[in-house]
Formats: sequence, structure tokens, C-alpha cells
Amino acid sequence: MQTRAEKLQQIMDWAQNNTDIRAVLLTSSLVNPLAPVDELSDLDIELVFDDNTKYVADKNWLNNFGSPIAMIEEDESYFDSKHAMKMVLYTDHIKVDFKLYSKPNFLEEVRQSPLCEDWDIGYQVLLDKEGITEAIQKPSYRVSIIKKPTEQKFTQLLNDFWWDCTYIAKCLVREDIFYAKFMSENNIRTDYLVPLIEWYIASQHDWNITTNKHGRLFKKYLTKQTWGKIMRTFSAGDINENWTALFAMADLVAEIGRELANKLGYIYPIKLEQDIRIYLNAIKTK
Repeated sequence: MQTRAEKLQQIMDWAQNNTDIRAVLLTSSLVNPLAPVDELSDLDIELVFDDNTKYVADKNWLNNFGSPIAMIEEDESYFDSKHAMKMVLYTDHIKVDFKLYSKPNFLEEVRQSPLCEDWDIGYQVLLDKEGITEAIQKPSYRVSIIKKPTEQKFTQLLNDFWWDCTYIAKCLVREDIFYAKFMSENNIRTDYLVPLIEWYIASQHDWNITTNKHGRLFKKYLTKQTWGKIMRTFSAGDINENWTALFAMADLVAEIGRELANKLGYIYPIKLEQDIRIYLNAIKTK
């Protein structure tokens, strides 16, 4: 924590004395009361220049804050010509994500409504040499609050989940572990399982809660029993382990899907689940 604070002070001292800079903002988890913060949390810094051109083209100025280990640079073409990014990991292991604005583009962002997501999550003005941040709306901190699904979205997710289970089964029969992992982790876990668990948790908290990105706070809000069931959906490279994980996913989705359907007054696809389970068991034993 001290190292990160020292890094931030270095940035602020440099910005204060740099006549090209008009404002500095801190964004993301460090200024969001709903976000988890620890010693590994990044610094997300927005620098507003009169003209950011030379700072986008040159990276030597980043050495003012330490020696970079690695860096990702993205010019304004990545962000609809609004800003550029330089994401830096320093040798003291502090990671800083710099967003680089030119003043005209920053002012255009300020005039936009609704408030852009990065600011609505949370921001703190650290430096403003001429009042250009005064018109920014206050953050709601509610961008990440989990929203109740419509019946169509709920039904579609469950339909897609059971459909994609069949792909994993075929891959496991063929011992095609790369495709099986792609389907289980990229598709099923990310697109179906994570949202379903988010809805499940939110339904227990009056739809007024966030679990942060990609389930970072799932363990905090789930019972040990449910968390244990989720852990059983993970597997290594062994084919039999992946069969076990697939059926663990099926059991978990069936359990929380039925409970959610009951709470929301939606219809759970019982026959679809039954038919897909018959298929999974049949193809496994071939």
C-alpha cells in the first residue's frame, strides 16, 4: 500500500510541475466503495494534456515513476479517437494504467450524457488547474450493480447452456481437450455460469449488489456448500475429470436455475434438461 501511495505521489508531483497537464483523475476500484481493494490493486490514472500527441508517441516520460518491466500501448484508434492508453508494470510491482486525453476530447467526454462508465464506476479529481472537471456529473457507483434478467434472457441463457453441454461431451469422447476447454471455460463458464450465479446472488439481495468483475466476490456471498459445488466445476486435463466437471456444472445450473425461476416467476426448461442429460449419459458410455 505504501509503495502504491509513493507511486501516486511521484505522478502527482510530476503532473503539478508539467505545464502540458491540465487535470489528473483517479478512477476504478480505488475510488469505488463497492470494489475490493488490496495491495495488488492497480492505479488507474487519467491525464488531461493540452495536447497528448507527444506523450502518446513517446514513452520515456513513464520512466519518471520507475523502471517499467512490461508495457501495453494503445493509441487513440483503439478508443474511437477519444484517448490513448499506456499500461505499465514497474519493477516495484505497481501497475499503473494511464489514460491520456487531449483537453478538447476530455471536454467532449464531460459534455456527454449519461456519464461514461469509467467515471460512473467512481472517480476522484486529484488535480485541476483550470476547473475543467467541475461539470462532470457525480458517479452513481451503480454501473456494476447486477440487473434482474428478463424472462427472454433467462430462458435463452439456460437453453444455450444445455445446448453447449453437448459440444463438451462430444469433445471428451473424441479426447479433444483443447476444444472441450474452450467450450467449458470460454463459453459455458463465462457466458452462462457466471451470469447465472450473479443473478442467483442478486436475487438474495433485492437486486442491489455487485459481485465485481468475473465473479471476484462470489465466495463472499455464497454458502460454503454452494461454493464447494462451484469448485467441482473446475478440472485439469484428465478426460474423466472433465466429465465430472461437466456433470457438476449441469447439477449446479439445474439447482440454482430452478430456484431462480421460482423466485422470478419464470419457467425452467425441465424437459430440455432431462433430454440433454439422457444424451450426455448415452454418449459418455458409448
